Amino acid sequence: MFHHQGNGKTTILRDLIRKISNGIEKQNFKGINVGIVDERGEIAAMYKGVCQNDVGKKTDVLDNVPKSIGMNMLIRSMSPKVICADEIGNFEDVQAINYAVCSGVKGIFTAHGKTLENLSLNPAIGNLLNMHIFERIIFLKNREIFTVYSIDKKNLDYKILE
Repeated sequence: MFHHQGNGKTTILRDLIRKISNGIEKQNFKGINVGIVDERGEIAAMYKGVCQNDVGKKTDVLDNVPKSIGMNMLIRSMSPKVICADEIGNFEDVQAINYAVCSGVKGIFTAHGKTLENLSLNPAIGNLLNMHIFERIIFLKNREIFTVYSIDKKNLDYKILE
C-alpha cells in the first residue's frame, strides 16, 4: 500500500491487521498470527507494554525497534503468518522483507509515493519492486483506493486492475 502523506495509510494498515488477526466471521476466516514492527509507535500505540489501539487478538507487536531488526526477530521467535510495518524505505527494510518472503511469511507494508514510477525513484523501494514479490500494490488518495496494481507473474510486470 503506497501513497502520499495524510491519506490514512496507517489507519487502513491498522484496520487490515485487526481483521487478519481477529478473523472475519462472514467469510468463515478464523484469523491468523500477525507480527507488527511498530518502529515509531504509530500503529499499536504501546504504553507500558499494552496496545492502546486495537490491532487484534492474534497480533504480536515489537515497539520502538528498527523495522529491519524487528522483522527478523518476529520471524525467528513469534511465527507470524503475516508481518506488517509502516513506512518502509531503506535497503535494510528491503533485506528484511526479502528474508520474510523467503521464510514463507506474507507481508503488508506502507511507503510514501504517488505513482509506481515515483516509488521506483527510491533506490531501495525500486529494488524491492524489481523483485516482483508484491501481489498487490495499492495507492490511496483522499483516504480511498485510487489505483490498484497486480503482478503479472507471466511477464513479471505490474498492471493496473480495472
